[in-house]
Amino acid sequence: MILTRENLVKVKFEGVKKPQEEIFNLPEKILQFGTGVLLRGLIDDYVDKANRLGIFNGRIVVVKSTNGGGTDAFAQQNGLYTHLIKGVDNGNNIDEIVINSSISRVLAANDNWEEILKIAASKDLQIIVSNTTEVGITLLPEDKVDATPPKSFPGKLLAVLVKRFETFGGAADSGLVIIPTELLVDNGKKLKEIVLQLAINNKLSQAFINWVETANDFCSSLVDRIVPGTPSITDRQAAVELLGYSDDLMIMSECYRLWAIETASERSKAILSFSKADEEGVVVVPDINKFRELKLRLLNGTHTFSCALAIVGAFTTVKEAMANHTFNHFITGIANKEMSPAILNKDITLHDAEVFVGKVLDRFCNPFIEHLWLSISVQYTSKMKSRNLPVIEKYYISQGTPPSYMALGFAAYILFMKSEKNADNKYIGTINGKQYVITDDYAARLSEHWQGKELSAVVASILKDTTLWDKDLTSYPGFEYAVTLALESLVNKGFALTVNKL
Repeated sequence: MILTRENLVKVKFEGVKKPQEEIFNLPEKILQFGTGVLLRGLIDDYVDKANRLGIFNGRIVVVKSTNGGGTDAFAQQNGLYTHLIKGVDNGNNIDEIVINSSISRVLAANDNWEEILKIAASKDLQIIVSNTTEVGITLLPEDKVDATPPKSFPGKLLAVLVKRFETFGGAADSGLVIIPTELLVDNGKKLKEIVLQLAINNKLSQAFINWVETANDFCSSLVDRIVPGTPSITDRQAAVELLGYSDDLMIMSECYRLWAIETASERSKAILSFSKADEEGVVVVPDINKFRELKLRLLNGTHTFSCALAIVGAFTTVKEAMANHTFNHFITGIANKEMSPAILNKDITLHDAEVFVGKVLDRFCNPFIEHLWLSISVQYTSKMKSRNLPVIEKYYISQGTPPSYMALGFAAYILFMKSEKNADNKYIGTINGKQYVITDDYAARLSEHWQGKELSAVVASILKDTTLWDKDLTSYPGFEYAVTLALESLVNKGFALTVNKL
């Protein structure tokens, strides 16, 4: 049997959360552009949770904009899908199974555009959410609002707003809360700018433009949850045997979740009532920079500083490295002793940083997710520059001394980037006798820095390369010396002896 509304009564496993029948009669309040697993594993999870608690009481119409695939699985399963939530929270293993009923239907933009415009004219519609994978939040200047459909996501959004403006005569209370979740800083502001420019390009009325600007709330947002997508064959088979049904839409995610939404509007806060079902996971605040900084530095930055060192230590996955006492000592130390103190400001307290680090370490320890260090190393140089150089600079400002953990992380990065070009013009590194392909736009330049030099000269030339870092990193007092000592130790003494000296 497959998962459908009709078959819910046949699901006998008591450990699964099933939807109540009345949920299927709730009005469609959200128009969601994108069918991806991040939206289904995070945004739609919040809505589903709120509906179960009788808080939001609204469902989602999903717009599928890409050409690949279809909507058949959603139609066959009445929009239902199984969500496996697996992870670690405060040291405790979490293993939950939820049948998500937040989606009422999925419409293909190319085939069902008129139906989508009918939803735009509905009095029930309140929110638009997006995570687009086709062209994303970019301006396509020639996009036509009267096309069926417009080519870009901003063009489609503009058409929806035009229909709504015409239906309700530009009434102020007909405006929508619009929340992009694409991974761009100030994504809400950028989307609004593009929509307004497209309105001008399409010669739309000033009255409409004024309504877009004043009646609609474009909220920047930040999302954070690992949703690998389709569970592994082992996890899927185990779930099917346990639940007694098959599900082509089944997804898995970690238990950690965050959706930070930026708005100061009381009207928007009232509309976003689903946030009350998970006030730890959904944060609606006037400024989300605090959450962006915590994520960028203490999650992404810690990953970046630790990546090469884990590979030097012969670890393949994050969970494997976290099970090692020596590596755990390093990653806990760099996060708590150096990175957290460096990022404190008027918005981020030491308590904020410590709590976030605790969550990060739980996530790294997740036994259910195979997170490969080599995948994390993609575009390593750019990540090191954007995520971690600002933290090194802040550490010097606050502490005035070389950061020993960060210096070791940087030294490991330099060692990882040692490579030779093969016959296929790929740059191949070798650590512990194992070869790997370096996927980095600066691989050739880093390989060049390694040619014919002693270790100290390699460190000096890389740190001084302003084309990599936009500044000379030897200007940080003692940093060159600390990185050189760390690199020499990694090469001559290895992973364990080097880390244990910290």
